[in-house]
Amino acid sequence: MKQGTTIITLDNGYHLWTNTQGTGDIHLLALHGGPGGNHEYWEDTAKQLANQRLNVQVHMYDQLGSWYSDQPDYSDPEIAKKYLTYDYFLDEVEEVRQKLGIDKFYLIGQSWGGALVQMYAAKYGQHLKGAIISSMVDNIDEYVESINHIRETVLSADQVAYMQQVEAKGNYDDAKYQSYVGILNDGYVDRKKPAAISHLIDTTATAVYGAFQGDNEFVIKGKLKEWNFREHLKEIQVPTLLTFGEHETMPIATGKKMAELIPHSRFVTTPEGGHHHMIDNAPVYYDHLATFIRDVESDNFNA
Repeated sequence: MKQGTTIITLDNGYHLWTNTQGTGDIHLLALHGGPGGNHEYWEDTAKQLANQRLNVQVHMYDQLGSWYSDQPDYSDPEIAKKYLTYDYFLDEVEEVRQKLGIDKFYLIGQSWGGALVQMYAAKYGQHLKGAIISSMVDNIDEYVESINHIRETVLSADQVAYMQQVEAKGNYDDAKYQSYVGILNDGYVDRKKPAAISHLIDTTATAVYGAFQGDNEFVIKGKLKEWNFREHLKEIQVPTLLTFGEHETMPIATGKKMAELIPHSRFVTTPEGGHHHMIDNAPVYYDHLATFIRDVESDNFNA
């Protein structure tokens, strides 16, 4: 399979940026979070797995609207209605799989990408060898409760009250507010910030993020407000790895609950890892991932 970057044309006419790294007969398709983020924290995944003595072809892509792929005019209500939906992004994963020509592969998704993994494994599980849900829960209310508990633990009562006042006004550009967001980000989201994936401007696809998340991480007003996949977890029949950072925004207790409900699953955590624990503590994160893949490949997987 061609290494490096390939631009694929979807059946809808839009173009997606894709990139393949690594060699071997094992295929891993990586989904980014956001929604509206991009692939960049997966860039060294093939190298990290090779460090674990496992050769894998890692396929990455930026979802429609994200930085390296086509960005539709979401200000057009008809375009927004058609493409800013769960169903669109779920079926986009399947179309990318087809366009790349892979089958019987592993699917990994971070945060929002982890929601797509849950939906894909339930609907298209016949194409999977295994699923990896990285830092994503099945119930958004438990996430909101967790992240606000973290805020109340880390910040003073006055600081929390100030943030809530700003959120009520919708003035998210407030400098003091953003300084408090920075404190939380440093402790629980991006604990380690590699210069290689830094940008001079914000590369978030704000139209996509806004449609699903809302204005920020603490007050969810978008489509994710209704996210609750719990009753469907039993439909995930493939071996599944759930991986969470030990210092992150997603509630570990919910991850453990998910592992009880997904029939063939394993739950692991990464010490010193935040929401992006594949960067914060790569050796442990990728040891967990490589061990999971080896166990599935050798038909030796158990929870």
